[in-house]
Amino acid sequence: MSFEAVLQTMSELNDVHLTLLELAEQKKHALIHNQVEQLTQIVTKENKLLKRIGEMDQQRVDAIGNFLIEKGYKPNPRVTVSDLTKIIFNAEEKRILVDSQKQLLATIRKLREHNELNQQMIEQSLAFINYSIDIISAPPDNDMFYSKPTQQQDQHLRRNTMFDTRA
Repeated sequence: MSFEAVLQTMSELNDVHLTLLELAEQKKHALIHNQVEQLTQIVTKENKLLKRIGEMDQQRVDAIGNFLIEKGYKPNPRVTVSDLTKIIFNAEEKRILVDSQKQLLATIRKLREHNELNQQMIEQSLAFINYSIDIISAPPDNDMFYSKPTQQQDQHLRRNTMFDTRA
């Protein structure tokens, strides 16, 4: 019975991670189209799902502990699914558990890739915003505006001979 609980928990964990993967796609779209309100909603949903993952991970630990007790082993909260596959001798159960683990790990890998891409997009957006702010807040440079060529030479000569007190 507890083996089914382990599989059920693994399946639910995969489902939640797939939902997070869908949200990561939505987040990418929101970032590209600068939809801040939608981005805020997505982050709120992600936080709820992350809390749910924490609860489900505890369920996984409990299910593995019950399975170990059922098999006559001492329960250990540090036992992973990989460790569990080493003590399962039924080939069919081992295959099902390994497949479930591979599926969850593949989903997590895809989610990590999407999150890294979204993070890069956010960093680029922030760099662009900082650059824009620097341009806007920079003191005006007289060289940026058109002036008569004789005035430019006079200003250039004056600038080179003046002592810069800002340094």
